[in-house]
Amino acid sequence: MTRTGSTTHVISIRLCRPHITIVMLVLMVSGCATRKPAVVTPPPVAPRTSAEPLTFTATAYCTGHVTATGTSVSAGVVAADPAVLPMGTVIRITGAAPYDGSYRVLDTGGRVRNHHVDLYIADCAAARRFGRRSVRVTVLEPAR
Repeated sequence: MTRTGSTTHVISIRLCRPHITIVMLVLMVSGCATRKPAVVTPPPVAPRTSAEPLTFTATAYCTGHVTATGTSVSAGVVAADPAVLPMGTVIRITGAAPYDGSYRVLDTGGRVRNHHVDLYIADCAAARRFGRRSVRVTVLEPAR
């Protein structure tokens, strides 16, 4: 709208659909050019290698024939929470004598959550005697 003296003139601009589309596109592009991309935080990952041992609760199991990875249960197999120790991780357990040593995480369990490992011991009486212990876990080789 413009005003000259006492007369008001209306200036109208007629935009057809293609022009509106172009104007909208220019506004969107200019807005996107100044906008910063969203920062995506990755989920927590188990330590690649652990120079210092971490404290875990350990229990033992003796039942079952096949692990969560599809392999047969055997000495050296441990169940763990895959969010903490991914399948395939090789760990060293200390403080669980006479079961100290290297284990590979190949199994999970309904009650195995957070910093909890469940060692496979073939002898059920020995597994029951193992009970619940506080152990130290060191990651020797991360899962591939």
